Amino acid sequence: MACCSLTLPHLAYAADNVIVLDSGEAQLTLIDPATHKVIGTEPTGKEPHHLMITPDGRSLIVADSVSNDLMFVDPHTGSVQRRVEGIEDPYQLGFSPDHKWLVTAGLRLDRVDIYHYDGQNVTLASRVPLSKTPSHMTFSSDSRTVFITLQDTGEVAAIDLASQKVLWKLPVGKTPAGLWMTPGDRYLLIGMTGEDDVAVIDMHSRQVVKKIRTGRGAHNFRNLDDGQHVAVTNRVDSTISILDYNTLTKVADITGLMPGPDDMELSADRRYLWVTFRFARHVGIIDMSTHKLVDTIAVGRSPHGLYFDNRAPVHAPNPD
Repeated sequence: MACCSLTLPHLAYAADNVIVLDSGEAQLTLIDPATHKVIGTEPTGKEPHHLMITPDGRSLIVADSVSNDLMFVDPHTGSVQRRVEGIEDPYQLGFSPDHKWLVTAGLRLDRVDIYHYDGQNVTLASRVPLSKTPSHMTFSSDSRTVFITLQDTGEVAAIDLASQKVLWKLPVGKTPAGLWMTPGDRYLLIGMTGEDDVAVIDMHSRQVVKKIRTGRGAHNFRNLDDGQHVAVTNRVDSTISILDYNTLTKVADITGLMPGPDDMELSADRRYLWVTFRFARHVGIIDMSTHKLVDTIAVGRSPHGLYFDNRAPVHAPNPD
């Protein structure tokens, strides 16, 4: 894939900014985590929805889904490092745990693209047609399989990364979106955005064994790094549910939020949960000791992806 350096001036901001993707504005917004103030913006390509830190931690990849490129930025400051062109419709993206594969989900193009990754460059391995509307993904812990939700067919698909072949598809319900794998790869949790629940797939039997009622528009997950809980945003009800992934039950709801909670990030001390409000042009900060929204910050239109470097681990550790 072609790579070109940008001539845009780097923003001379302090390190460790919060980075928010304003997908409706073609920009990223930078927030000072100490003052909760917006300190600047940086232009991106069209419709930057999701982002992903590189395995070496040196770059944050912003996926510009309509501009068909990946923009690499400094994960601390948000300043642009380089752009990789020719990555078609990267709505969502993710690295396999062994860091050998970069996968992008083409929401508009109804396909998943699988790339070899050598630590610097991406090389297309295969394009896998997947109708219809592939959106979110997660990986098996052994890096053999990527799981993709298909929003408009109500399915989850499993793709073998070595062969780039679809292993199986499973109907799960209306408009599946975010996925999260419990430790040990026992259960796959899926946010059912067209429903009011999280579907639970037993990975041994490949069956939906339970649906956990959360709230309307269950959408995306964030591990809470306590060995027990994961959060899920309910985009229509404007709430966040806390699930116990050991007992597969809901244990709490966070209410009093702004419209459209979507992506989340957790501070390293696990005290604060940041969340983008997709329908409200704001980012919110939740005190996890009280489950109360303690601050909101105005950003651009349709804030989606969210990142800061000083964060708690994203994935729960696998049991010994």
